Amino acid sequence: MRQSLPYWHVDAFADRPFAGNQAAVMPLETWLDDATLLAIGEENNFAETAFFVPDETGEADYELRWFTPTEEVRLCGHATLASGHVALTQQGFMPDADRVRFRTRMAGVLEVARADPGYELALPAIRTSRSEWPEAVELLGARPQEVWLNEDRYGIYLFGSEEEVRALDPDLRGLKRLGNDQFICTAAGSESDVVSRVFVPGGGVDEDSFTGSAHACLTPFWCERLGRTHFTAFQASDRGGHATCRLDGDRAVLGGQCFTVVEGRFYLAG
Repeated sequence: MRQSLPYWHVDAFADRPFAGNQAAVMPLETWLDDATLLAIGEENNFAETAFFVPDETGEADYELRWFTPTEEVRLCGHATLASGHVALTQQGFMPDADRVRFRTRMAGVLEVARADPGYELALPAIRTSRSEWPEAVELLGARPQEVWLNEDRYGIYLFGSEEEVRALDPDLRGLKRLGNDQFICTAAGSESDVVSRVFVPGGGVDEDSFTGSAHACLTPFWCERLGRTHFTAFQASDRGGHATCRLDGDRAVLGGQCFTVVEGRFYLAG
């Protein structure tokens, strides 16, 4: 018999359906082998597929992992928000709870809490330092004013205007050769405080629709630059994604809405 798995397709950090970033959310009773998880991620072909199982350690409610079409990732914000949305709205999980906690293998325990509107997601704040990477700058299609890097492969490229960020046409094949880095291009926004675009071709995602982990990086960067603890953000991808960003100690707290657009079953060969 074929094995049948529950499946949700959720638009996260979206102000309406068909916006924000798409994530597949697939709760499991126990872990499948890694090759199967990766094959499912490739089949779904979203930036991330999130899998969670009941956590047996007592540290959290569920254990959570994320897969792109090509690899497992160490941190994913939008698919965590989408997983929280499923856990807090669907029968059989935690529909009466105010928050859900996920234990991850490489990013610690992450929490999604109900907020108005939508949810708040607490991620580790990722800090960067002023640096240089001329090879990457040459491939972005325009020269940023500043470059800020983190040893975990996050890079912030600060531009002088929103128009410059929106007009970027980077050499994606060239950026892919540099490795599995996030190229986070940002500027002060017009309708939002901050605007960004995020390219991750080395991770199988040429341009991401909305990137929670990038905003965990942008939160301390822009809070210091703006001189306050919170701001509004828009990721200017084709789909577009909205978030509020707040720095709370060592946490970047991202606020956003989710919309379920598909609910069904995913079948594996028996």
